[in-house]
Amino acid sequence: MEIQHQDDGKKGRYYIADNGEQLAEMTYVWVGEDKFIIDHTEVDERLKGQGVGLKLVKAAVEMARERKVGIIPLCPFAKSVFDKKEEFRDVLAANPR
Repeated sequence: MEIQHQDDGKKGRYYIADNGEQLAEMTYVWVGEDKFIIDHTEVDERLKGQGVGLKLVKAAVEMARERKVGIIPLCPFAKSVFDKKEEFRDVLAANPR
């Protein structure tokens, strides 16, 4: 399954869909031009335990690194990923660049 991305400049999402059915989604909202808030992550029961939520957060981390922007993880799942994955913390908006 491929992670897809949509971003309209104000908000965006990473998601996985299969045959038109959304199976996983992580949404975010831009705060200015230099950071975004991850506000929601949801994974269908059929994909639970497969690391799908982590892959969605990782995609956002990679985008943040490419664009040199920060992430504010307000979603409880995303926050737990940042708490566990020290290698992602370089993109936390609170960290100086």
